[in-house]
Amino acid sequence: MTRFDTPHHRERLAEIDEVIARGPHSADWASLQTTPPRWYVDGKFGIFIHWGPYAVPAFGSEWYPRNMYRPGMPEYEHHRATYGDQKDFGYKDFIPQFTAPRFDPDEWARLFRKAGAQFVVPVAEHHDGFPMYDCSFTRWNAAAMGPQRDVVGELAQAVRAQSMVFGASSHRAEHWFFFNGGATFDSDVTDPESLDLYGPAMREESQPSNEYLEDWLVRTAELVDLYRPQLVWFDWWIEQPAFAPYLQRFLAYYYNRGVEWDRPVAVNYKYDAVPPGTAVFDVERGQLAETRADFWQTDTSVAKTSWSHIEGQQYKRADDLIGDLVDIVSKNGALLLNIGPKADGSIADEEVELLETIGAWLSRNGEAIYGSHPWLIAGEGPTRVVEGEFADTARDPFTPDDIRFTAARGDVYATVLAPVGETVTIRSLGSDSGLFPRDIQRIDLLGVDGEASWSRAGDAVTIQVPEEARGTLASFRVRPVPVVEKAHRIGLTSDHALDYA
Repeated sequence: MTRFDTPHHRERLAEIDEVIARGPHSADWASLQTTPPRWYVDGKFGIFIHWGPYAVPAFGSEWYPRNMYRPGMPEYEHHRATYGDQKDFGYKDFIPQFTAPRFDPDEWARLFRKAGAQFVVPVAEHHDGFPMYDCSFTRWNAAAMGPQRDVVGELAQAVRAQSMVFGASSHRAEHWFFFNGGATFDSDVTDPESLDLYGPAMREESQPSNEYLEDWLVRTAELVDLYRPQLVWFDWWIEQPAFAPYLQRFLAYYYNRGVEWDRPVAVNYKYDAVPPGTAVFDVERGQLAETRADFWQTDTSVAKTSWSHIEGQQYKRADDLIGDLVDIVSKNGALLLNIGPKADGSIADEEVELLETIGAWLSRNGEAIYGSHPWLIAGEGPTRVVEGEFADTARDPFTPDDIRFTAARGDVYATVLAPVGETVTIRSLGSDSGLFPRDIQRIDLLGVDGEASWSRAGDAVTIQVPEEARGTLASFRVRPVPVVEKAHRIGLTSDHALDYA
């Protein structure tokens, strides 16, 4: 018997199979086709949280636990210079320092609500194998060690109290190999007393064993049962062939639980881990160049490199984050934006300011985002969005000529992705463009009372920007003349009105 094959594991596996057998979803791809929940498609914007013992060294990134055991890496040298030899002070020794005296889940949730987030997704377990919740399958967890608090459970309660949807992420898959560097020299990774934290520490090229995959399955199912998240986010490596049947079992289990609990749920995946239509596609630190027919998501961070808190963090600009949010939404996507709290549980002032700035913008312009859907085209302008993962800092800055479109409630919204000047020119709304053949009834600048002053020539619409809105990322509501009203103008009866576009 191994630590991944215990009576507790076997009992939970039997329960998982019972839930799957009750249906309606079975563990095959055809049965797992699903539609993203309305709360998700309409919500558009969520907060991701990377927080764990890796915030204590606050160096490099959240991959400090792996890289501190890899000779030649900056984290390895930093660790030896700062904390000593890895056999005497290993990653496990950061856990007693991770006491988080300033962690206040209610304060976090209020900030996320102020930021305009509609859903919140903390990392429940990162690659380091230290669950931030009361996991019954390991003694190494935040409820028993470090903070000695059920961080995920407390956040779930606080987030829901602020009327946001709660989700959770699992990065457990990569734990199979995450600490393998420590097995190549004399370190605490090979200490029998801590094997249940660091193991298996296998080569990345190897496929995980069935016992390990069963452990992954029961841990993830337990996370679902404990906190009933409505979104489960998976990192990469679940696309490895060995995961396929276990992914099918988890999806069937989770989707059936969602039906039982009457809670619409969704799962994120990367690359080609699952067939399209069985979960929501996610692009890490990247975007798409064009509109995608199926709803999708970007996960990225307020910082340029690390997902977790580090000293000397390099932050993105609020305007760039807002511009990316609008670009993503215009292409049928959602943005999951990460923050990295400090080890003591506080959130850096820079991150608070970024979230509050985004929230202030959404409070004025949110109707162009929430509940919207793609228009005929995503946008216009010269700046090319670099498609694909890890390209979130690769594009040139947006310009005042970069505009993105959304549609909702019969109106079209045009959002400028850089601070505007005295006028805004939108060529896709000109009558010559062929995209907007109907007359325009009025144009409003969101957040400003009264109709905007505008004119429409054949090749463009030109809008006068009030002085108080100059220097901001402006959103305009373009209201077309109703079809029936226009039909009467040109002498059509109401019977023919719907035939006139």
